[in-house]
Amino acid sequence: MPALPVRPLAADQVLLPVNFTLGAVLAVLLAVAVTVVAFARLSEDGSRGSRSRAVAVAGLRAAVQLVAVALLIGWVVRSGWLLLAFLTLMYAVAVRTAGRRITDNATWWWAALPIGAGVAPVVAALLLTGLVPPDGIALVPVTGILIGGALTATVLGGRRALDELATRHGEVEAGMAIGLLDREARLEIARPAASDALLPGLDQTRTVGLVTLPGAFVGMLLGGASPMLAGIVQLFVLVALLAVQAVAVAVVLELVARGRLYRSRTLYGAEGE
Repeated sequence: MPALPVRPLAADQVLLPVNFTLGAVLAVLLAVAVTVVAFARLSEDGSRGSRSRAVAVAGLRAAVQLVAVALLIGWVVRSGWLLLAFLTLMYAVAVRTAGRRITDNATWWWAALPIGAGVAPVVAALLLTGLVPPDGIALVPVTGILIGGALTATVLGGRRALDELATRHGEVEAGMAIGLLDREARLEIARPAASDALLPGLDQTRTVGLVTLPGAFVGMLLGGASPMLAGIVQLFVLVALLAVQAVAVAVVLELVARGRLYRSRTLYGAEGE
């Protein structure tokens, strides 16, 4: 039997209608998130205000930033220089966000290395092989997905590694006492904790299609692509994210082990060798 033609969805068949009801539901959901975080004291210091304010600000920032990007994206993709500037901005924001989540001292900028090391080779390979054309319509979303994945892995890997070193610094010193180098002693303690940063990506990949239908898959379906094509593109995104996140976690772990990225050097050795 011949395959049925696939047509783009009409305007009234989009996933979510953009109207007053959508805005009201978004406001209610954000208010619920803020209220629950405050009521349950879901913050590092157990206070009601700090993390709930962060949730509120994050929601409002997301709204403003997405509106701005929606207005600018059509203009940005018409110029190679503007496209490069926009991608650089995405990378810079990701580096600062990840670095500041890991530490509040001057070593935060080392977060540029794991994010760049994970994303740059994958994007370069996609461009060189022609799988992604060098235009903004394709390059911006693909690069954004990869940078976002690297950001998440870097934050989780860096924070877990540093938390573990702070908690078990006595074991690090014991390792040094029996002859291990500083880096080796830190790696022994930090590696298992940092590897937990790979779990969200692994779980998402293992359960795709059974638990969730990720954004790339749904977006292509709404754009009129066949389910098979949408599935192949989503598979590519997930596997690319696994590669990017693996590199990011490995690099951030190495930076922590070498003392380049730290919080308090008194807890587990000097600033770096």
